[in-house]
Amino acid sequence: MSDALGTLYVVSTPIGNLGDLSARAVETLKSVAVVLAEDTRHSRPLLARFEIATPLLSYHEHNEARTADSLVARMVAGESMALISDAGTPLLSDPGARLVAAAIEARVRVVPIPGASALLSALVASGISAERFTFFGFLERKGAERTSALAEIASLSHTAVLYEAASRVAATLRDLSGIGCGARFGAVARELTKQFEEVRRGTLDELALYYDDTPPRGEVVLVIAGAPAVVADENAAREKARALRAGGLSARDVARMLVAEQGITRNAAYKLAQEED
Repeated sequence: MSDALGTLYVVSTPIGNLGDLSARAVETLKSVAVVLAEDTRHSRPLLARFEIATPLLSYHEHNEARTADSLVARMVAGESMALISDAGTPLLSDPGARLVAAAIEARVRVVPIPGASALLSALVASGISAERFTFFGFLERKGAERTSALAEIASLSHTAVLYEAASRVAATLRDLSGIGCGARFGAVARELTKQFEEVRRGTLDELALYYDDTPPRGEVVLVIAGAPAVVADENAAREKARALRAGGLSARDVARMLVAEQGITRNAAYKLAQEED
């Protein structure tokens, strides 16, 4: 990479508590030519709080396709830029992946400036294993993609983490309970680092009942324990496959759930998933 090229800094910003903005992040935001912000109105008070006078430029999901190339051209010409999201670490359910990929393609150096992340904060406070996990971001509200994602979460033998709108937390917990995850341990983390921070833990059945009666507010992260190991029973697996097919799941999703819940091999699961009733 040429020293004449600029640098793209991917800078994590606070998810609530402004004290979580690191000294390195402040220094970086002051040093670049421009700060690319998801919502300049949201980010301007943060920069003002730390006396950062760097110009702000809007960069979000609705304009990234048409602006990424011109921004990279400026970096190739020698300008350095910082990418921030409204809160937390960019690219995690936030725009920026297109810009980072284009910068790398143009041989522009990409430097992460670590900091706050709702995903990691919820995970380490949940009490659920962080040895291995899959991050799902926000689930679709309905349709085949949502059904498939829920089936994948149910099939995991390790931890799942997802973001969810407060208004849909109870429904998502009910959906997971409805496909056999009700006894699984979970945590609902909301308003992390803020005044009303809360992490509620319990089985998904218990959490679904609680949030049916007590709708949450604020930003929410769900952490879900993986499926426990089970001993294979082919007859039970065949009956489970029939029930799942009758419920409208695809053969692929049926197979995933059989592997997770019935302890059979993938090959055996796919055969059962495709059997004719």
